[in-house]
Amino acid sequence: MKLKFYIFLFLLSSAVFAQSKQVETSIDTTKNKIGAEFKLTLKTVVSSTQKVEFPKLKNIGALEVIQSYPIDTVKKDGSYELIKKYGLTQFDSGRYTIPSIKILIDKKPFLTDSIKVEVANVKVDTLQQKMYDIKDITTVDEGIGSWWIYVLIVLAILGIGGFVYWYVKKHQKKKIEEEVYKTPIEKATSLLNNLEQKELVQKGEIKEYYSELTDIARNYIEEAIHIPAMESTTSELIQAIKSASTQKKMTLTPETVENLERVLRQADLVKFAKSKPLDFEITDDRNKIQKVILTLDNAIPTESAEEIEDQLLNEAQRQKQIQIQLRKKRNARIGYAVATVILLLFVTTTYFIVTKGFTYVKDNVIGHPSKELLEGEWVKSAYGNPAVLIETPKVLKRMDTQKALPKEAMALIKEMQLFAYGSMIDNFYVTVSTAKFKQPTELDLSKALEGSLKIIEAQGGQNIIVKQEDFQTNEGIQGVKGYGTMTILNPQTKTSTKAYYELLLFKQDQGLQQIMILHEEGDTYANEITTRILNSVELQRASN
Repeated sequence: MKLKFYIFLFLLSSAVFAQSKQVETSIDTTKNKIGAEFKLTLKTVVSSTQKVEFPKLKNIGALEVIQSYPIDTVKKDGSYELIKKYGLTQFDSGRYTIPSIKILIDKKPFLTDSIKVEVANVKVDTLQQKMYDIKDITTVDEGIGSWWIYVLIVLAILGIGGFVYWYVKKHQKKKIEEEVYKTPIEKATSLLNNLEQKELVQKGEIKEYYSELTDIARNYIEEAIHIPAMESTTSELIQAIKSASTQKKMTLTPETVENLERVLRQADLVKFAKSKPLDFEITDDRNKIQKVILTLDNAIPTESAEEIEDQLLNEAQRQKQIQIQLRKKRNARIGYAVATVILLLFVTTTYFIVTKGFTYVKDNVIGHPSKELLEGEWVKSAYGNPAVLIETPKVLKRMDTQKALPKEAMALIKEMQLFAYGSMIDNFYVTVSTAKFKQPTELDLSKALEGSLKIIEAQGGQNIIVKQEDFQTNEGIQGVKGYGTMTILNPQTKTSTKAYYELLLFKQDQGLQQIMILHEEGDTYANEITTRILNSVELQRASN
């Protein structure tokens, strides 16, 4: 009985084992570094009618699924081998177990094998490789910068100003050409031709056509015969022409006066009674007006020599008035263009002030000394002995050390070199100095810092506030940094300025290396310059 029972258990376990082996589990490696990929592979062989479902997973146990690869299908003798791969990783070192995964084949669950893996830590050699602090964010080189944008804006504004000048000039010139004629008959003839070119009749604007037609006739009569024709009614104008023909001895036929009166009354009907003449009537009225104007011009008697002289004098005065008018209109054009440019500059400036701030506009339009230094071409050079390698906006010039230090200090120094850019009363001041002492000296950098501040005080620094901390270069050379604020007295203007300073000191076997940076407090551009300079400091060690 017991024997049958054991045989049953064996067959049962064999069936379960066979079932689980329908899905094969493998992994490319069981040991990997932190963040490296473990590639888990699942294989199963099924018929063409069976449906296999691989799970979509974000995590498998303690490991993160970083990649779920597509299923590969391989046909084998009427069956299909399906291969599914998962990319796994872990960012903490340790030993982990990839648990069993449930695979559905025709909705029946099958479990994969569990696998143990190890995530190894990355070894860091702190003896051979030096450790440094995280560096500040480095400004990306912007190539040619953004100056071209401002150039384009200015050119666009000037272009708009030029367009306004041209546009106004064009329309003013047209007006002047309409206004300036040698004789009234020349003006009337020209205006009649312009009226036809407007094609008002073709456009159906009959009222406007008659209004302009009669205005041309009335203007001519007013200028040539000196009758207030523009303000007169049709009856008053006809009566005035008859009176003028008698006074000026003009030979006018009744037909001429009748034709003028007929056209004027026709125009009154069109303007006030909404009458619509036929096309041939409109053409006939235009011809009548032209004939009337020519007849009136021929009827005006020839002027005497005195009248001609007066006319020439009046013509000269008229030409003078025309020149004055042209000058006024030219000045008006210039005024319009300048006003447009000023308005656009104001609008553009206001926009940038609102969006970028007043300081941005002031620094980019008016300019800022520190900004120009920051964005200029920097120089990297070595100064002094032992050398201080440093990057600065400008080349540092060698200074006379006899004037920089008191005699008592110079008596202890065997060799000293001093390089500087600017002065204490400038927007930005940087110095680099190196010194070697005559006798072996055990330097205390804190006391050396105090001595340097006393020298600064002797040169005009007042109310000096100092903070001190350790400083280390990128090469690992230790030093001391003093920083804080002071008041700089300008001996020329007798004014004082609040300044910020940073002072680096490094001791050598027989000497001292020192870097000082000083600028106006609150100058953001100068702060960026200071940071860039300090990050570039490299020192040459003194040789014994």
